[in-house]
Amino acid sequence: MGKLFADLFISLDGFASGIDEAAYFGCFGPELGNWVQQQLNMSQVILMGRVTYEALARFSASATDEVSTRMSALPKAVCSNTLQEPLAWKNTRVIRGGVAEEIRALKQQSGNHLRTIGSIRVVKCFMELGLVDRLRLMVFPVILGKTGKEPIFADYPRVALELVNQEALDRRLVLLEYRPAASAR
Repeated sequence: MGKLFADLFISLDGFASGIDEAAYFGCFGPELGNWVQQQLNMSQVILMGRVTYEALARFSASATDEVSTRMSALPKAVCSNTLQEPLAWKNTRVIRGGVAEEIRALKQQSGNHLRTIGSIRVVKCFMELGLVDRLRLMVFPVILGKTGKEPIFADYPRVALELVNQEALDRRLVLLEYRPAASAR
């Protein structure tokens, strides 16, 4: 049975992005690049919401760089009630309503892991439904304060987690991997 990994990039003060903020909060380095590549090389189904799909498909659907080519080749599913198939980005299908049942079925069917990339609202929904097996936070060494946008954990219910792994990348980023606490499973 596959597991659902929810991957979020986050500032120290809990934001997914900021006003006029550079990609990767301006902290891209070789170890982060290797981590991103390793994650893409795994067998997986990528899950995302409409906003993330539209942002990624804008450049990845036709790009020819290694990362975009790999992302195009991977199976993808978009949780959306507004997008219509066929979608421009190949290997992508739409999940409408019944998300919990669909994700549980995907975990059973594929044997591959499922992975979100960004998609803050989708991750929140999956967390509330108890579908996330691993929450991985890539913490960037920046406090966005007033320029922060998209607070990641706004309006979350209380969620108890257990730390299962941590890793430092490029001597400045911290990857924290959590699973739901035993009491929540």
